[in-house]
Amino acid sequence: MTACALIFSYVEYLIPINIGVPGVKLGIANVVIIVALYKLGTQYAFAINIVRIVTSALLFSGVFGMLFGLTGGVLSLIVMALMKKLDIFSVTGVGVAGGVTHNMGQLLTAALLIANFTVIYYLPVLLISGALAGFCVGFLARIVLQKIGKRIV
Repeated sequence: MTACALIFSYVEYLIPINIGVPGVKLGIANVVIIVALYKLGTQYAFAINIVRIVTSALLFSGVFGMLFGLTGGVLSLIVMALMKKLDIFSVTGVGVAGGVTHNMGQLLTAALLIANFTVIYYLPVLLISGALAGFCVGFLARIVLQKIGKRIV
């Protein structure tokens, strides 16, 4: 699953998205993370996510990319795991929460790194893009889970 997530990270790296706001990405590797969360559990999803983020950063984005990825990835996985545990949210809802919190974690990291909170102006765009990407990722993860036999209500 880590290799699959890394392949998705590479594909995403090849797709340029330039809407004038840094940090907007599709997040397609998170389909694998959500599937791992539901099929294998939080610990495996966490391990897959960490290895994928570190390896992807070493290959494509460098140390700062790793820092942003780890902050957003860990925060979003914690929120997704909590939402899954509550069992009142759909897989798609969990994906939306993951996308939004991932962007919020990256925005907080940027603010702390540059010691300037003016990056908060990016918040509306990042919330919307995170929700849209999270919806798509959650929807795709739900389809994958259904195809591999995990019944999702």
